[in-house]
Amino acid sequence: MGLSYRKSIKIGPFRLNLSNRGVGHSWGNRLFRVTRGADGRRTVSVNLPGGFTWRKTRARR
Repeated sequence: MGLSYRKSIKIGPFRLNLSNRGVGHSWGNRLFRVTRGADGRRTVSVNLPGGFTWRKTRARR
């Protein structure tokens, strides 16, 4: 079993995500969020009423 680390620091609508893979960040609210992962991937998430979620991930540039 490997050792892992994950910590999220929230500052208003901005969130800084720390992990053993690196540093990522995201901004938005519960309905709309844009995330940039530590590996460079960008994800846009839209949470719709009734529990539905739309998510689009773009590869690292």
